[in-house]
Amino acid sequence: MTVTQSEAVLDDAVAAGRPGSTRVQSCGPPPVHPRPAGQDRYTISEVAEHTGLSAHTLRWYERIGLMPHVDRTHTGQRRFTNRDLDWLGLVTKLRLTGMSVADMVRYAELVRAGEGTAAEREALLTAHRDDVRRRIAELQSTLDVLDYKIDVYADARRASERFCGLHG
Repeated sequence: MTVTQSEAVLDDAVAAGRPGSTRVQSCGPPPVHPRPAGQDRYTISEVAEHTGLSAHTLRWYERIGLMPHVDRTHTGQRRFTNRDLDWLGLVTKLRLTGMSVADMVRYAELVRAGEGTAAEREALLTAHRDDVRRRIAELQSTLDVLDYKIDVYADARRASERFCGLHG
């Protein structure tokens, strides 16, 4: 079972009304894929172009266990699916928030392990969210200092312009 398949299994359990199943709320519109529906096979170069990740990074993600098993053609070329693109979208967001590669790999392992790891996945993501919120607060504090300094310089410039306008 791939990482994204186990998420689909959880969604199926929710739809079937199985006890203990909870739907994960998605944020935003459904994912957009580089090709029309029905064309669900992408080369590594197409995925690299779509995601902005290099082919080297995509191979590395697969090698370290961050990517689920990627199908291959009879000649050994990787063929990514829309589910792979969805997974890469999540991984890219996690990386953008500063999640370590080790934590992302751990999360992928937990997803692959199945529904029984939902609480551990939630705990991992909750801890990361708390860290992201802390860093956002630090950045906001830094932004406040920058705004203050910019205002000081703007006030000084305006005062100088008024002085020069009166005595010019």
